[in-house]
Amino acid sequence: MTKRDYYEILGLNRNASEEEIKKSFRRLAMKYHPDRNQNDKVAEEKFKEAREAYEVLTDSRRRAAYDQFGHSASEAGGGFGGGMGGMNFSDIFGDIFGDIFGGRGGSGPQRGADLRCNLEITLENAVFGMTSELTVPTLIACSDCGGSGARKGASPVTCQDCNGYGQIRIQQGFFSVQQTCPTCRGQGKVILDPCSSCRGKGRRKQNKKLSVKIPAGVDTGDRIRLSGEGEAGEHGAPPGDLYVQISVKQHPIFEREGNDLHSEVPISFVIAALGGELDVPTLDGRVKLKIPAETQSGKVFRMRGVGVTSVRGGSKGDLLCKVTVETPVNLNSTQKDILRQLEKSMSDDNKKYSPRSSSWFDRVKKFFEDMKS
Repeated sequence: MTKRDYYEILGLNRNASEEEIKKSFRRLAMKYHPDRNQNDKVAEEKFKEAREAYEVLTDSRRRAAYDQFGHSASEAGGGFGGGMGGMNFSDIFGDIFGDIFGGRGGSGPQRGADLRCNLEITLENAVFGMTSELTVPTLIACSDCGGSGARKGASPVTCQDCNGYGQIRIQQGFFSVQQTCPTCRGQGKVILDPCSSCRGKGRRKQNKKLSVKIPAGVDTGDRIRLSGEGEAGEHGAPPGDLYVQISVKQHPIFEREGNDLHSEVPISFVIAALGGELDVPTLDGRVKLKIPAETQSGKVFRMRGVGVTSVRGGSKGDLLCKVTVETPVNLNSTQKDILRQLEKSMSDDNKKYSPRSSSWFDRVKKFFEDMKS
């Protein structure tokens, strides 16, 4: 069977650069690799064919022999054909796929860490918004070295152990393993003359003061992101972000539930029985709440449009007022006599004046009668 031209296999011209050869092989290897094509003989052969072409064309000596003699170069002692040609298979994948799995270029300077701080605010500030001043302990870029970590006038130099890649390769039998370079810790550069202010770290601790705008409608659990206000990155890398976690204090009158506000309103026995009007507070001021006659304790009145508008938008919520009939206390003898007279006047027809209690007593009576039978 006639062997195909190596350049044709990789889809390249004969003057292709080594980088173009690697790029073409990467594409074919990813497509035809046996791990991706289980029990596919055609794909396996194509992978072997591309691998052989790559081995030869990335070796300057063997490529020169192939360019002059073609496939017959192996017969003339060129030393290539179907074998590995003295090149370790793991080296091929270290070069070709190293950048995919982090083997090329190292990790470089690391972005600064994100920070989080808690901010407790009142319900009024949460509903209407505010501006708050925060003091956040953080790491900022060293002003003396500009964050580089090197003394002024000096610069970091390329790490000699990893040649600036940030990673080193350790051979383990058939495979080679990529590991972070212990000398530069993945930076690719080392500081020989460190800055005296930050001791080569490129960062220093400082309490940073920030002005944070809290938008109207926030609630407990909401988080505000301040881009770039986190810790400074290592050796000039971008800073992280600051997240402000909102917590709303308990309010003496209102309780928030979504966009609605809830409030408990105590009313007198007389207002509950005869009806009346009350001034009730809202976050926007006072409003009149009309209490109809014969209102029972626990009745909820909805006042539309005096609640909260969420930070996420939508319509304004309502205020739900739950009335509680308050039992009179500290009565004098005259007041007590009046109540006894009232009770006596209603005792002849209790079902008319107190239907719920009459109904309850009837059910209790039946319960005990059923127990006896």
